[in-house]
Amino acid sequence: CPHALGLAIPLVVARSTSLAATSGLLIRDRKSFEFAKNIEAIVFDKTGTLTKGEFGVTEVIKLSDFDRDDILQIAASLESNSEHPIGQGIVKSAKDEDLELKEIKNFKAIPGKGIKGIIEEQEYKVVSPGYLHENEINYDDEKVGKVEEQGKTIVFLLKENSVIGAIALADLIREESKEAIDKLKSMGIKCMMLTGDNKYVAQWVADEIGLDDVIAEVLPDEKANEIEKVKKNYKVAMVGDGINDAPALATANVGIAIGAGTDVAIETADIILVRSDPRDAADIIELSKKTYTKMVQNLVWATGYNAIAIPLAAGVLYGIGFVLPPWLGALIMSLSTVIVAINARLLKK
Repeated sequence: CPHALGLAIPLVVARSTSLAATSGLLIRDRKSFEFAKNIEAIVFDKTGTLTKGEFGVTEVIKLSDFDRDDILQIAASLESNSEHPIGQGIVKSAKDEDLELKEIKNFKAIPGKGIKGIIEEQEYKVVSPGYLHENEINYDDEKVGKVEEQGKTIVFLLKENSVIGAIALADLIREESKEAIDKLKSMGIKCMMLTGDNKYVAQWVADEIGLDDVIAEVLPDEKANEIEKVKKNYKVAMVGDGINDAPALATANVGIAIGAGTDVAIETADIILVRSDPRDAADIIELSKKTYTKMVQNLVWATGYNAIAIPLAAGVLYGIGFVLPPWLGALIMSLSTVIVAINARLLKK
């Protein structure tokens, strides 16, 4: 009885689905998961997918005799009283570096331009470039200009009315992103990014993690069209987390949603990455390839075995005096099923 042939695929399906779930990879559409083995290009959304979606300090630029840590410490001390995302990013970066915040007196906001306060009897300000232009305060354009070209946000630290330093902030890149891109590229998959951000910010992120291509300054309603263009040349997967990504996720051959994303993105996706880790996008493709390999192995074994065993059981060699006893047939049948089951179990994380 060809039990092994009937069990060859279902056993692998059950095993791979179980492995995916325990690894935080939720498969909503089995067909798309099995198609993932054919993916030739993967397109990532930037904010919240490859990046954390929160401001962090990327550079501290010295514009005086003050050293780097002093500039960050003073700026963070002032910003500790601010609720602005940029201020919170500066404070978090200082705390991450174990810099102790100083006591602030006479803290005041400069509407639309920054903040100021007294630290150790000296007045300090954290202000935007617009404040410097309005008050005709000069600084080293060359050092700051290189950072501005990358599309980063710049704030300046002033002592009285003299610029002593500048702090560059950007949406922080996830630590796992470069590892994810390296793994995908090692699998021969082209890695791309699709974002509404300006081309300088997009290129900076691409250079940092080694992306092959960048599609920047794309409006939300244009993302699906861009995926269609990529589909003309590649079998493509899209990874995103926001409402804006939902049409693109639906358009791609395989839509993969980050678990911390919006409900709309999750409902549209074929696969959900519970841990919001871009490395899991590489893992799901790898698991799809391994699952297919196991299916082929089981089918080859079950087909080959049955092609020989069934005719023997039917008495094809009776003419030369060979008869397969029923008890032996039952034993071999059970053994073939066990082999298929064991092979499915050998599918690893």
